[in-house]
Amino acid sequence: MIRKLAIFLALLLWPMLSVAQELTVSTISRSPFSMEINDRDTGFSVDLWRAIAERIGVEFKFERHRSFTEMLKSVESGQVDLAIANISVTSEREAVMDFSQPIFSAGLQIMTPTQDNRNVSVWSIISSANLLVPVFIAFGVLVAAGMLMWLFERHKQPYFNYTAGKAVFPAFWWALNLVVNGGFEERVPRSAPGRFFGVILVISSLFVVSIFVARITSMMTIEAINSSVSSFSDLYGKRIGTVSRSTAATFMERRDLQYIGYEGSDELLEAFESGEIEAVVFDAPILAYYVKSKGAGKAQLAGPVFLRENYGIALPSGSPLAEEINKALLYLREDGTYAEIQQNWFGHSSD
Repeated sequence: MIRKLAIFLALLLWPMLSVAQELTVSTISRSPFSMEINDRDTGFSVDLWRAIAERIGVEFKFERHRSFTEMLKSVESGQVDLAIANISVTSEREAVMDFSQPIFSAGLQIMTPTQDNRNVSVWSIISSANLLVPVFIAFGVLVAAGMLMWLFERHKQPYFNYTAGKAVFPAFWWALNLVVNGGFEERVPRSAPGRFFGVILVISSLFVVSIFVARITSMMTIEAINSSVSSFSDLYGKRIGTVSRSTAATFMERRDLQYIGYEGSDELLEAFESGEIEAVVFDAPILAYYVKSKGAGKAQLAGPVFLRENYGIALPSGSPLAEEINKALLYLREDGTYAEIQQNWFGHSSD
């Protein structure tokens, strides 16, 4: 009975006691929700928490962690009073901690390089195995055609007047010039078999050059199509990156999609910038912020937002702060403070 009375009094007096209490707020650097610029904590979640703290009348200090897992463990163990950033509300997390009402409606999205930054070039196509083999075959055919012309013309004109060993390159060069230029220029065959064979080569060269150009064009088109991503199903077979143990990672694991996991968003975006990965699957607002800032002109969002989710403020299980925070959130939404903070960071509503 005494214990129940003590708990009741603690809950009743919490708003007054919390005035003098300094709360420890756990967070992590995730632009634009929580950042540290010029030794000052800022971001959407940070500004929103400041407004909430002012509303409920509490002092606080930030404790910035290096990884998302460390931040959530500090909440689960009760080492901190709460955590703010872009924390997705999931059933798995709800089982070990409490959450406030949603503070932001988000989801997952795909980010890829812009068309100008994809590695689709003439050189990459030419150096591919699909084209190198036909090129080497074509070189062999040119050598054979040149040597056959040498056989016809070796006693008819000085250009072909070499032994077989020394005639290989001049003969190849003659055949290559014929294919490229579509004519004989100065070295017109003089023998009857040479002229007949030369006419066949000229006609054939028109088709060979056309086929070669068409081959490169079609391969570039196919490569460009294969490089494009417009939905989640286009990700299979590509080098995909995300943050380890994130909701995006869990989502891809459930769909047997292979990915490269990174410790944090900074490492993930660095890998994207270096070309280590072809696409990123992560929280939509973070990717949108990156595309508009550091990734302007280099990155683009592909497809719509999927796996809609809400961000919330994480608290230890049974935290008496939850009710006060939720009341403050409702008040901030009603008086326009929430909309003002959101407009400042995103320029639009997430709801």
